[in-house]
Amino acid sequence: MATMADPAPTEMTLDELRAALAPRIAPNAVFDGWSDKALAMAAAELGVPAPRARLCFPGGASEMIDAWFDAIDRAAAAAFPLERVEAMKIRERIREIVMFRLELVQPQKEALRRALAILAQPQNLARAARLGWRAADRMWRIAGDRATDFNHYSKRVILMGVYGSTTLVYLDDGSDGLAATRAFLDRRIDDVMRFEKVKASWRGSRERLPSLSRFLGRLRYPAV
Repeated sequence: MATMADPAPTEMTLDELRAALAPRIAPNAVFDGWSDKALAMAAAELGVPAPRARLCFPGGASEMIDAWFDAIDRAAAAAFPLERVEAMKIRERIREIVMFRLELVQPQKEALRRALAILAQPQNLARAARLGWRAADRMWRIAGDRATDFNHYSKRVILMGVYGSTTLVYLDDGSDGLAATRAFLDRRIDDVMRFEKVKASWRGSRERLPSLSRFLGRLRYPAV
């Protein structure tokens, strides 16, 4: 229902309409794939003509998927305000954000399976990589990460791997309450935490090693 802050669907800009359509396409994509038919049904639910809805996604299925993933990102950001994440440890933040995203799409699991199959096509690999990075970056930002050094990139690459592999387990998970997915995610996070501890230990050991530049400097300029 439109409010003062939300324009009526027929008055929305294409960007606004794209955002409104995205979460409505997914339930239809469960049965009809990421197709014009699924888009037309979403447009009908929103009350806009199908031709106008198609203008929002000139790139077809991959752009519909892009918009859906963006809607998932925004839902996660709304579900984890600062006061909520500040009460959690880092590993708990990441675990809960990842599981929230997967639980959110549970009714549209088949749409996600179809979406990943489309993104795995050669012509869509660049977009798939960009969407994976975007998801990892937004999850870390929701979790409160403000790193700007090398850790900014390494954290996101690692989370892309964790999220991607957990999603594959999730797609075939028929256990109660997604128990298998949760257990797999916990193991992956444990692996990452152990790696971080080893990396920190190695960095500390490296800092205690004799400096080659200082040693050469002393050879050249011996102490009097």
